[in-house]
Amino acid sequence: MERLFDLDMQLVHDVILLAIAVFFLFLAMSYLLFNPVRKMLEDRKLKIKTELDDAAADKSDAAALKAQYEDKLKNIDKEAEEILSEARQKALRNEAKIVEEAKAEASRIIARANEEALLEKKRVVDEMKQEMIAVASAMAAKVISANIDVNIQNQLVDETIKEMGDSTWLS
Repeated sequence: MERLFDLDMQLVHDVILLAIAVFFLFLAMSYLLFNPVRKMLEDRKLKIKTELDDAAADKSDAAALKAQYEDKLKNIDKEAEEILSEARQKALRNEAKIVEEAKAEASRIIARANEEALLEKKRVVDEMKQEMIAVASAMAAKVISANIDVNIQNQLVDETIKEMGDSTWLS
């Protein structure tokens, strides 16, 4: 009888040995290659899961920040108006302060000018008195040169002084 696949004992024996060798080879490969690859894949899976969780958390944080910035953008006109209002009030206060300082400086300048005018008036009065004294001395010299004695000269000086008096010197 002819065999169908040439199955004989040797072939069965070889197939069984080959199956056992493949099984042990599979166990050795599993221990040496598959388990480290599985561990690497598991680590990678955990890393990806962690990154996805972080990305989800970042996305939710970004959404919260976006909402916050949108609220700020809605309120930006109000804040700008408040800032401008504060700036206007500050400018008005500064303006009032500057006007007050200018008024005070103007009053000081006017007071100083009045004092200088009074001093100039006193100086002019003093100069006029000096000129009057000089004129009186010149007149007295002319009168003396006209052969007037000492008694008449003294009398003329006394009369001139009495005529001029204190009111003439104060005016």
